[in-house]
Amino acid sequence: MFTGIIQAQGNIKEIRASNKGAVFVLNSNSLDLSDVSIGDSIAVNGVCLTVTQLDKNYFSSDVSQETLNCTTFSQLKKGQNINLEKSLRLNQGVDGHIVSGHVDGVGKITLIAIEGDSTRMKIKVDDNLVKYIAKKGSICINGVSLTVNEIDGNFFDVNIVPHTFSVTTFDELKVNSQVNIEIDIIARHIEQLLNQKTGARIDKALLIKNGYL
Repeated sequence: MFTGIIQAQGNIKEIRASNKGAVFVLNSNSLDLSDVSIGDSIAVNGVCLTVTQLDKNYFSSDVSQETLNCTTFSQLKKGQNINLEKSLRLNQGVDGHIVSGHVDGVGKITLIAIEGDSTRMKIKVDDNLVKYIAKKGSICINGVSLTVNEIDGNFFDVNIVPHTFSVTTFDELKVNSQVNIEIDIIARHIEQLLNQKTGARIDKALLIKNGYL
């Protein structure tokens, strides 16, 4: 699990094709890997990867063909910057929101506008993701925890404050750039509860009572 609070920017050292997808070798740059071991998880642009090889300044991970198909990883190039976050520790505070690192789909940026000190981005997503996105709810974009401002059909807006802009790769994004999207995990569980054939009516009433619906 992760929080959506980016700890460092790294970059891609090498990409090698493999029988099951690809191997990504990633420079960690300022991310401290001293407490990371083989088998640990690190979120890269919001995608949970398992560390398979480790050095002081870089680590390697296997990326499956499924991940290449469902995320922006198939578009990444050698030297490109990436957002990095180590997995959540039990003694660590949660400043963003609970993020699984399992990307639900890819969105496309349709607008980038400066609003005061912040930057507003409008992002288009597929029909199958819209129902999970709520105004003022949480969403994870390229591994960054953000709040949804507005929703209009298949489009939603987020505002990015200067600090977040400066410590992530958002300043490299342009109109038509594609980004990894992970919806709020609570929305997934609510849908699962409501889809249960037995007790669905009771579950829905309980969710309404507790302010989830």
